Amino acid sequence: MIISLRRLVYHRNLFYSIVGLLAIGTLYVQVADLVAGGPIAIAGTRTDQKVVALTFDHSWGNKFTPSILDTLKQNNIKVTFFIMGPWAQKYPEVAKRMVADGHEIASHGYRHENYGDMSPEWVREDIQKSHALIKEVTGVDPTLIRPPNGHYSQKSLKATDELGYKTIIWNVDSLDWKNPGRDVIIDRVMKRIKPGAIILMHASDTPVQTAEALPILLEKIKAEGYQIVTVGELLTKYGDKGILRH
Repeated sequence: MIISLRRLVYHRNLFYSIVGLLAIGTLYVQVADLVAGGPIAIAGTRTDQKVVALTFDHSWGNKFTPSILDTLKQNNIKVTFFIMGPWAQKYPEVAKRMVADGHEIASHGYRHENYGDMSPEWVREDIQKSHALIKEVTGVDPTLIRPPNGHYSQKSLKATDELGYKTIIWNVDSLDWKNPGRDVIIDRVMKRIKPGAIILMHASDTPVQTAEALPILLEKIKAEGYQIVTVGELLTKYGDKGILRH
């Protein structure tokens, strides 16, 4: 009788352990499926082709923008500018020139605050306000957004996705906003460049060495056999092996 009771207790504990493991396993699968199936922050693409997307965030000022645009035009390079709505409203002629020069216009939001810290409602409002201003100035309906400071959460990604936007981050950071020196900016990019990469630079007034570094950087990227495209082109034409999640 004692032996039977011990066996019963043993098998009962084993049964509950198995049930518990199955429950945890099911929960893990459900969470994994939710994350895998939900919107993502894009850092680049998987491709064997030597192609990269060059991007510039722009939130304030216009001291270096004309020089950057001149350099891009002289080299026949089209890039993606992530601009803030209020900036476009303040410098409409510059924003219009970006479009006229063939660059891709994307959003950088309205208030330059971390999306990951905000509610979905706040994020939606910020994106919509910026969208309206960019559309009013440039005639473009942006579909790509780089959240300020590259900051996001799963909730902000969902809110962004619901508005028809893709969240674009990067996987090559020039750190030009730190003003580390012209050559440091160039070396950082060239050491990290790879097929399908998205390169982060800035066209605002804070980075004072970007405009000087750009001509040399473009020359070096070309010398390595890379083609520079917009983010939109990278995603549609060079995502043959998939998208890189940030």
